[in-house]
Amino acid sequence: MRATVIHGPRDIRLEDVPDPEVRLATDALVRVVASCVCGSDLWPYRGVTETSEPGRIGHEFVGVVEDMGSEVATLKVGDFVIAPFALSDNTCVHCRNGVHTSCERGAWWGGRDEHDLPIDAGQGEAVRVPMADGTLVATPGMPDDAAIPSLLTLSDVMGTGHHAAVSAGVGPRTTVVVVGDGAVGLCGVLAAKRLGAERVIAMSRHSDRQEVARAFGATDIVEERGDAGVARVRDLLGGVGADSVLECVGTKESMQQAIDSARPGGRVGYVGVPAGGAELPIRQLFGSNVSVGGGVAPVRGYLEELLAATMDGSIDPGRVFDLHLPLEQVADAYAAMDERRSIKVLLRP
Repeated sequence: MRATVIHGPRDIRLEDVPDPEVRLATDALVRVVASCVCGSDLWPYRGVTETSEPGRIGHEFVGVVEDMGSEVATLKVGDFVIAPFALSDNTCVHCRNGVHTSCERGAWWGGRDEHDLPIDAGQGEAVRVPMADGTLVATPGMPDDAAIPSLLTLSDVMGTGHHAAVSAGVGPRTTVVVVGDGAVGLCGVLAAKRLGAERVIAMSRHSDRQEVARAFGATDIVEERGDAGVARVRDLLGGVGADSVLECVGTKESMQQAIDSARPGGRVGYVGVPAGGAELPIRQLFGSNVSVGGGVAPVRGYLEELLAATMDGSIDPGRVFDLHLPLEQVADAYAAMDERRSIKVLLRP
C-alpha cells in the first residue's frame, strides 16, 4: 500500500510500504477513508523537532473495519470508525479517570505497540489498529460522505478544542477568549459556544479564519497582539479580562497572551503543543489567582459525547477543512499548511 513518510525538514514523500495485517487477537485492520495534516505535524516538517530517520506520519483518520482479531468484541467488519490520535485500552485506571493519553498500555500512531510491533500511521491507505476495542469508536451506521470531514475532526482537533474549553471552565454565561486561529482554536470557539459561553472573543488576523470563527459562534474578533491585544480584550469586557481563556498555539508568546487576557480568578485551558520556550509565570499566577489546566487532550474520553453532537447536527466542525486533496498530493498539503494557505487539509486515499 501507499503511505506518507517524512525524511527530514520539508521532505514528505508518498511511498510503497508493506500492507498491514492483523497481528494480534486484539487488532483491527482499517481501510482509511480520510485522513489529514495536523498543525503538530508541522513541527518535524519545519525541523523544529528532529527527524533522525525516515518514519511514518499522521495521527488522524477515519475508515472502515475490514478485518479483526478473534478477541475484538465491540466492533464488526464493515463498521465506520473514528480513530483518536492516541491509542488506549479504555480500561486502565488512567482511562477510567478520563486521561486516555496516559493509558498504561498507550501508544502512538507511527510508533510501536506494547509488543514492540510497528504501528501504522494515519496518512496512508490502511492501518493496523492495536487495542481496537479501546481505541476505535464506531458511528451509528455508515455516514454520508458529507459528514466525513466533521467526523474526522473528532479524531483530534474538535476533541482538543473541547478539552481546552473544559480545562478553562467554560460554561453558561461565561466570557471566553481563544488564542490561536488554527483548526484547534476554531474548534475551541465552537466548543465554547456549545458549552454555553455568553461571549466568545477569537484572536485572529486572517479574514478566512475570522469567517469560520464567526460561523462557529465568535461574537468578537481581536486582531491585536501583546499588550494591545490584552487592552482590546479588556475594553470589550468592561475593563476586566475573560472568565476563561483557551490557549491553542503552544508558544511562549501565546501562553503569555492567554494568561494576561484572563481576569483575576479566571482560568486558562492550554492545549497548544509547547514550543519556543513556553513557561508559566508562577509569580503572576499566584498574585492574580489565575489557574492553568489542560495538556495533551484525551480525545477518546470525549468521543461519544462529541459524536452524538455531530450526528444530530448540533455542531459542524468539518468547516475547518478548507482544502481537500488526494493522498498523492500529501507534500502539497504540508506546504499549504506551512505557508498558511490552508487552515487544515483533508486527504483522501
